Amino acid sequence: QVQLVESGGGLVQAGGSLRLSCAASGRTFSRYFMGWFRQAPGKEREFVAAISWNGGSQYYADSVKGRFTISRDNPKNTVYLQMNSLKPEDTAVYYCAAASSGTYLRASGNYQYWGQGTQVTVSS
Repeated sequence: QVQLVESGGGLVQAGGSLRLSCAASGRTFSRYFMGWFRQAPGKEREFVAAISWNGGSQYYADSVKGRFTISRDNPKNTVYLQMNSLKPEDTAVYYCAAASSGTYLRASGNYQYWGQGTQVTVSS
């Protein structure tokens, strides 16, 4: 069982930056692939970024590549999403998630555990 708690969301102007954190409970955090997803009002949840269990591989949606960076600190049981050059279209609730398998990391159905989400609002 893994419990995930996101933090770091807020209101920021376009062009600004935010860093999201996701704190995980449990001693097996380092065994999980971690991902970030987002959901804007009226839209489906979409993949943002994912990272392998040891941080050696990262995966990004084309819409955030070059602007967002995913990282993890296994001793601290935490995964991060650094978001730079934010755009109004990045406005959404951001969720972190944990997957035991490294296949299909872009698919939300691959993830077994989810956080409650944190709101990110980017004003123009």
